[in-house]
Amino acid sequence: MIDLDTDYGIGAAAQAFLARAGKMLIGGQWVDSASGEFFETRDPATGRIIGRVAAGDAEDVDKAVRAARNTLEGRLWGGMLPAAREKLLLNLADLVERHAEELIELESLDNGKPVTIARMIDIGRAPNFIRYMAGWATKIEGATITPSVAMGPHARFHAYTLKEPVGVVGGIIPWNFPFVMALWKTCPALATGSTVVLKPAEQTPLTALRLGELIQEAGFPDGVVNIVTGLGETAGAALARHPGIDKIAFTGSTAVGKAIARAAADNVTRVTLELGGKSPVIIMPDADLDQAIVGAARAIFFNAGQVCGAGSRLFVHNAIYDEVLSGIARIASAMKIGPGLDPATEMGPLVSEEQRQRVLHYIESGLSEGGELLAGGNVRAGDGYFVTPTVFGRVKPEMTVAREEIFGPVLAAASFETIDEVVNLANDSQYGLVAGIWSTNINVVHRMIPRIRSGTVYVNAHNLMDPAVPFGGNKQSGYGREMSKMAIDMYTETKSVYIAY
Repeated sequence: MIDLDTDYGIGAAAQAFLARAGKMLIGGQWVDSASGEFFETRDPATGRIIGRVAAGDAEDVDKAVRAARNTLEGRLWGGMLPAAREKLLLNLADLVERHAEELIELESLDNGKPVTIARMIDIGRAPNFIRYMAGWATKIEGATITPSVAMGPHARFHAYTLKEPVGVVGGIIPWNFPFVMALWKTCPALATGSTVVLKPAEQTPLTALRLGELIQEAGFPDGVVNIVTGLGETAGAALARHPGIDKIAFTGSTAVGKAIARAAADNVTRVTLELGGKSPVIIMPDADLDQAIVGAARAIFFNAGQVCGAGSRLFVHNAIYDEVLSGIARIASAMKIGPGLDPATEMGPLVSEEQRQRVLHYIESGLSEGGELLAGGNVRAGDGYFVTPTVFGRVKPEMTVAREEIFGPVLAAASFETIDEVVNLANDSQYGLVAGIWSTNINVVHRMIPRIRSGTVYVNAHNLMDPAVPFGGNKQSGYGREMSKMAIDMYTETKSVYIAY
């Protein structure tokens, strides 16, 4: 069942999980798919099979939704006090912290990302996110309203609002940050008292399944969180169109997000979408170039460019263009590429052979359309789904690499002369997720920020996240927000109450 290179030094806990993993969590029970089918999950660094996981379909989704509905309406969860929900989430945070090394290894093995990134970000920051959302469980509140309309000369009424859980949530998550995304969909839902049916990406199901075990260990009632593994076109599509789902929370590509929104529309299911990006990074002539060069390189090569907010479009002022591009090209050429489980690795493989071929297609288009290749542009010899960090210079706005989301380590760079020019270039995209500005002139920065159409603007930084700061996009980067109190609002409904007296 498992083909694992133990030379990587996988710990006993991760090995034990791989040996038992493969079933789905429905109604508190670990079960095979109704069809008995399964799919393989592979180590992106070698292409070897590391496990076989149940391939759920519409029948499994239906069972999971029914289990979530029964739990939602039952007294054990539906009648639970907010402080008790908070305590369960805090238990979960403690368990994630306790099992961090195991989760780091599983995430790196299944996704390919370096253990250093998983330790610092994916798993390292997870307990704080859970604890932040746990705190909201006891702070969800409505409002009292003083009416201005009377029922008659002697009849009055008072009014108030209640915030109630949205209901059964279908969470559909991507493969680039599997554990983080599972938490982003489950924790705010659980804080509000909703229940969840989670569909992890078929490329990276392992840490979501391990999360299911930890949720059980934390003491959550059966059916509060259900996990259906399967393909997007079967399990994911069935979840999006299921009439028993009250809200879909999706993170992934814009194309799939549009399909999910269409499927959910028939049932008027609430939907939040965190979708793709083609994020601009602007380096002004007054920027600290040592910081800006490193920052721009990290913005695109972090997690092998498999980041919705990756700084994939770089705009550099003409006066410093050559210096900046040569610096980024040097960084790209010097990066150590290898298996994620090697602590010395700076950039791991792409998640799958399919994704590698997609990225290589974009590199070929960059070459054929006249891009100046300054670094990379090829694959690493040997096994695994590796692509070298790639830098294209003198990219024109109409080129494919400048317009489409690649989701890989490919940078498209161009020069500019004026602020008006670069703002127009930055906004010339169907996406509007994040943007970055590198400058030491705060007056210029403050003039630029309102003009850039994106959900987040980073200044002298990129890819920062904090549980208290909302995250989401404009335009075709989606709608709704993750994290912060705004995430809690996405998982509640407002009920208005009138009482005559």
